[in-house]
Amino acid sequence: MSHAGHSLVEVPATLGLALAALVYARGWFHIRRSFPSAISARRVAAFMVGLSSLWIAIASPLVAFHHALLSVHMVQHVVLMAVAPPLILIGAPALPLEVGLPWRRARRAIRRVRRSRATRALRRVLTHPLVCWCAPIAALIAWHVPAVFELSVHSRWWHDVQAASFFATGLLFWLPVVRRQSGVTDGSRWLIPVYLFAATLPCDALSAFLVFCDRVVYPSYLSAPRLLNVSPLHDQEFAGALMWVSVTLIYLLPAVVITIELLSPPRTDSVGAAVERSATKSNDRHASLPTSFQRAPFRTAR
Repeated sequence: MSHAGHSLVEVPATLGLALAALVYARGWFHIRRSFPSAISARRVAAFMVGLSSLWIAIASPLVAFHHALLSVHMVQHVVLMAVAPPLILIGAPALPLEVGLPWRRARRAIRRVRRSRATRALRRVLTHPLVCWCAPIAALIAWHVPAVFELSVHSRWWHDVQAASFFATGLLFWLPVVRRQSGVTDGSRWLIPVYLFAATLPCDALSAFLVFCDRVVYPSYLSAPRLLNVSPLHDQEFAGALMWVSVTLIYLLPAVVITIELLSPPRTDSVGAAVERSATKSNDRHASLPTSFQRAPFRTAR
């Protein structure tokens, strides 16, 4: 795959991400003028960092080397599934992106689609925790079957499909986790640490296979240009170790934090009273928001 082919795609991807950042920022400023406490600056920062990491994975010069080094592919994989999605979701992008659109007809069309019965039914299916967990695991396994993986190496179109599936399933996977932290999700709070821990197992199995199999799994890397004097087998071992360590840390750290929160003793009466007073004030402010604002995931942001 030529570097020129990459550059033709990097420019529109970069412009698209820059446009998303501008629309989000415009929507955020519009919302903040009327409701200063609706979306915190930390959420804006998370969204922008998430977009930046997404740019690194799909539009930066790094993309040109994915067909030469499996370790570069793994960096893209981790960013698309485990770094960019949670950061973007923490930014609660739905409402700022809708409000930030400069075209009134486009905003009305989005509202109609969002409120339609078909969209609500599809949302219920896609946001079910079982679907959110299984989707990225299916994408992980399917795209790392050697015959399927070779498609993404030799075809730019298939490489883009692979990247899109990694990112889309990553968004689905992190949705229950981010919603739980925002107080939106229902169900047992203890399921989230189990949900995160279980997701590390397929990644660990694939990583261990790449590290210890003692042969190059993907034939295209045998004929790829040698970069940094790294042999294909050593590159594969490093790629497996990279995914093993990074995914384990990214998934288990929030699981540990949530577990500690769940095991922490209840607050004292004085602290609880202060929190209750603060919540009452927050609810008073929240009651003044329009219905569409009240239903947004960022309603508890500070």
